[in-house]
Amino acid sequence: MFLREIRTKGWSLKNPNCDLYTLEANMASQALRELTDGEDKDPITKLRLLCLSRGATGILGLGRAFRAMDDDGSKALNEEEFITGIRDTGLDVSEEEIKQMFATFDEDGSGSINMTEFLLKLRPPMPQSRLNIIDQAFNKMDRDEDGVITIQDLKNVYSVKEHPKYQSGEKSEDEILTDFLHNFEGGRGNLDGKITREEFVNYYATISASIDNDMFFDLMMRRAYVM
Repeated sequence: MFLREIRTKGWSLKNPNCDLYTLEANMASQALRELTDGEDKDPITKLRLLCLSRGATGILGLGRAFRAMDDDGSKALNEEEFITGIRDTGLDVSEEEIKQMFATFDEDGSGSINMTEFLLKLRPPMPQSRLNIIDQAFNKMDRDEDGVITIQDLKNVYSVKEHPKYQSGEKSEDEILTDFLHNFEGGRGNLDGKITREEFVNYYATISASIDNDMFFDLMMRRAYVM
């Protein structure tokens, strides 16, 4: 049944990275269709669909944009900062809807929202089994166990010698590994070449939204990270 579903949907287990690109493109197209179908949606659903329509890094980019506003390092946003951040996304919502959204996340009525909790609620939900395999992949990559994946971590896990651009001399080892890290960082905010566990999970939460079979998601992750 599982293998028949894979063949029916045109998935290939030989190249999981290509599968990711296909899944991401399909997910983004579906989200865009839902976002523009003319049906009434609550502001949070609109924001989630907008992020998904921008691909796997949509939520990551929003998170980094919000963190760039966090001048005091409190990891919290007040209503004014939240309104500015949502406006910057280009989401078609009124200020009243943004305030309604803020109130939904400000559960204790403190006048601020925790950015981590905000992103947890925004990202598509996942079963614990998927979270577990994502954590295993991150732990394998995070060789020095400091909670952040860097180029140095990748050098201890992957070889770029077979990469076409490395073989042609077009890119160095560091450039190729940096490109890999940037995939997880989103198109907004600071591309610092460091991937936190939260960013890693948020990336795959978006990919997960386009995969309805838990066994395929598990196998995809294991093949991608040789687990």
